[in-house]
Amino acid sequence: MGTNTREEIRIGPLTIRFLLEGERSGGSVAVFEFDVPAGTRLPGSAHSHDGYEETIYGLEGVLTLTVDGHETELAPGEVLCIPRGLVHRFDNDHDVDAKMLAIVSPGILGPDYFREIAAVIQAAAGGPPDHAALAEVMRRHGLTPAP
Repeated sequence: MGTNTREEIRIGPLTIRFLLEGERSGGSVAVFEFDVPAGTRLPGSAHSHDGYEETIYGLEGVLTLTVDGHETELAPGEVLCIPRGLVHRFDNDHDVDAKMLAIVSPGILGPDYFREIAAVIQAAAGGPPDHAALAEVMRRHGLTPAP
């Protein structure tokens, strides 16, 4: 069963759209698209997750992923698997918007994580977000903020 309208979750400049949630796949996988506007350096901290792999597939534009201290440029048609436990982050240092597909396996990360992060950032009303609150949401959803 598909759906024609997908919720867009906005976190600052990012837009996230879940295509498949974990409960729809028996917990095996979750899939979402995310858009990163040109010139966006993400304010969030690098992080890791011990409970799942995250595979990123390039759809449009180029994203710079830093995984375990190594930078990789991910372009359309290219794929990068981020193993469990490796610290990573991403930025769009280019002049073209990027759209990526993320595959999380097992599918334990869902839209609630992104909704809760968005709420913490919105509560800051344009000021710096509450980093302790962000870290608490991350930990509750299986992400570990990098020191």
